[in-house]
Amino acid sequence: MNTKRITMVASITLMLILLPQNVFAMHIMEGFLPPVWCISWGVLCIPFVAYGLYAMRKITNESPKLKLLLAMAGAFVFVLSSLKIPSVTGSCSHPTGTGLGAILFGPAVMSVLGIIVLLFQSILLAHGGLTTLGANTFSMAIVGPFIAYGVFLLVKKLKGPEWLGVFLAAALGDLVTYIVTSLQLAVAFPAATGGIAVSAGKFMGIFAFTQVPLAISEGILTVIIFNAIKTYLKSDELHSLKVFAGGDLR
Repeated sequence: MNTKRITMVASITLMLILLPQNVFAMHIMEGFLPPVWCISWGVLCIPFVAYGLYAMRKITNESPKLKLLLAMAGAFVFVLSSLKIPSVTGSCSHPTGTGLGAILFGPAVMSVLGIIVLLFQSILLAHGGLTTLGANTFSMAIVGPFIAYGVFLLVKKLKGPEWLGVFLAAALGDLVTYIVTSLQLAVAFPAATGGIAVSAGKFMGIFAFTQVPLAISEGILTVIIFNAIKTYLKSDELHSLKVFAGGDLR
């Protein structure tokens, strides 16, 4: 019964993904960054993605039943990060959805799921770009998930309530993604007066108007989805996840 319900949720998610969408803005869009920064961010992502592939293979080999949940985590990222609000020129604001997967599987796996999502979005939806794939991957699929996972572990270590750990992980992972995006734009386009610091401050200030409420909303939604997973997933599958290996938070 649990498997049927999860399959139904996955099917609905895929239907949402396949619905045609009008695209008015992007992550950091195609051709917006100078070539040197496109290459630099891409190279920086390589070790994270390589380790993420190793971590994902280990998870699927040890617990094959988690493949569906892994796919759902990727679909969750795809759907949320496709909900775009135009923001800074050459970019946009949107939820990221990476906090959920980072909590369930660890941040390394999200680097792989994230780059797959960003690749499909750039090719199928003109959302982001191939030249800026490295920059977008680093901010959304590497830094964001690592911050989300770290925040969740911190709340767990401090014996905070589980819902608070999930909420803060998702919300702060989202916000940090846009802090990094602001820095990426700032180093590529420093202000004539004040340089990178002034440019980054301007980008962050513009992003804040849309991203703060989006981050809060993503945190709430992630708590709901996390609780649903706990409710419908089988006990043996739950305990094969890293987050539940040491017992549930209360």
